[in-house]
Amino acid sequence: MKLRVLLSLLVCVAVPPCVAQSSPPVRPTEKLTFSPPSRTFRFTYSFTVKDIPAGTKVVRVWFPQATRDRYQDALLVSMSAPAPTRLGKDPEYGNVIVSSEIHDPPAGQSYTWTWVYEITRREYSRGDYVQLERKDSRPTVVPASMTRYVQADTLIPTDGKIKALAEQVTVSQPGTVAKAKAAYDYFFTNFRYDKTGTGWGRGDAVWACDSKHGNCTDFHSPFIGVLRADGIPARFDIGFPIAENKDKGDIAGYHCWAEFYAPKIGWIPVDISEAWKAKEKENYFFGSVDANRVQLSTGRDITLSPKQDGAPLNYFVYPYVELDGKPYEAIGKQFSFEEVKSVEQRAPPKAPVGSPGG
Repeated sequence: MKLRVLLSLLVCVAVPPCVAQSSPPVRPTEKLTFSPPSRTFRFTYSFTVKDIPAGTKVVRVWFPQATRDRYQDALLVSMSAPAPTRLGKDPEYGNVIVSSEIHDPPAGQSYTWTWVYEITRREYSRGDYVQLERKDSRPTVVPASMTRYVQADTLIPTDGKIKALAEQVTVSQPGTVAKAKAAYDYFFTNFRYDKTGTGWGRGDAVWACDSKHGNCTDFHSPFIGVLRADGIPARFDIGFPIAENKDKGDIAGYHCWAEFYAPKIGWIPVDISEAWKAKEKENYFFGSVDANRVQLSTGRDITLSPKQDGAPLNYFVYPYVELDGKPYEAIGKQFSFEEVKSVEQRAPPKAPVGSPGG
């Protein structure tokens, strides 16, 4: 018995209690730094309209201009276009649109537009769930300025399966942030990032809920739909990813994410597909998006300026082209970035965007 007591005392001296070994609790967003708070890089957006068919009378081209807001500076460094360009804004979301027209082009001709920006992108963070939940409140009457963000889009309905899913996942939650977190957790847990087969990439919320896989559009479209069905404003953002561990390279395709609106807080970003691909970032991407991106537009069912003859665009990130009023898809696209390591002497743009001959 004395020997047992002596051994116990030795163990207590040799190994401090667990409480003494533990560090103070740390919030998820403080535990890991996933990327620099900002990145500055040259971003090149270039495309070629190829092989114009004989007899074409008018080529019309539209493409998005990089946004400028508190999270993104966009300086146009150079521009090259085969025809005069003009600026417009879509009437619903205010996206800035560059457009051109070419009349009576020679048969077989190809035309290239190249825009080069210097982008500074900053982390967009409203805090993690613990911080946001402290400010949470029940959804309120949606102000008139935000009614568009609770309405349906062509591929993001707010009735049928999406409404039923909202009733299953979010309706019982007491506050706006809690509802959004329940939806975020549902799609993070039940969907997988998988670009096999067909149907993915359109942001068809019903298709995504049935198939439970896809790319970023297929994660965020049903998330937006479920929140809207529960009376919470939500919106769709799109641009391009900037490789996290590289300082230059080509960009294969777009990336999108979402935001929802909470009273007393404002717009809050989420990126469920990036969280799914990097599971250690699950908590981070609810309430924050990193600086590894460039944003080009917001919204779905986009009506261009000047107005296109075709249907509204599902989303607006790639160039859109019409030949004599019909959509044309023979377009070669190239996007790339290069990190800016230090302040450089920068040449001014060749001409202001929208000026003749730009």
